Amino acid sequence: MADRPPPPRILNRKVRYNFDLLETIEAGIALLGTEVKSVRAGRASLEEAYAHFRGIELYLIGCNIQPYTHAGPSFQHDPTRPRKLLLHRRELRKWAAKVTQKSLTIVPVEMYFNERGTLKIELALARGKTHGDKRDTIRQRDERRDIDRELRRRR
Repeated sequence: MADRPPPPRILNRKVRYNFDLLETIEAGIALLGTEVKSVRAGRASLEEAYAHFRGIELYLIGCNIQPYTHAGPSFQHDPTRPRKLLLHRRELRKWAAKVTQKSLTIVPVEMYFNERGTLKIELALARGKTHGDKRDTIRQRDERRDIDRELRRRR
């Protein structure tokens, strides 16, 4: 029997450009069966997603998981429905306090399957960057690239 290719890692590519990531945590996510199959097929996007507290529970808002193409119409899911994130209660309380006191936001960084085959999502406590901060990030990246290029040339 042939080995399957590893499931894809769904990345939020712009999160490090738009935010300063202060702290990260791994969380589970409550999904329907067709949603899990769509994520395994790589048909998910975290680009516009963020996490929001509703009472004492944390939900992922704006994550787009495309409908599973091989399921019938009665088994399809809403692509952008809010999805419950699974964390320990003490972690939820700690992050809720930080979000309310320091005006931070929770953004998803990456969605992946761990070695046991369960879907996990890496969340980050983040502070939004200003336009000047983004320029500094670009300048530092360009300087680092120029230095690396010069060092390779000298070897």
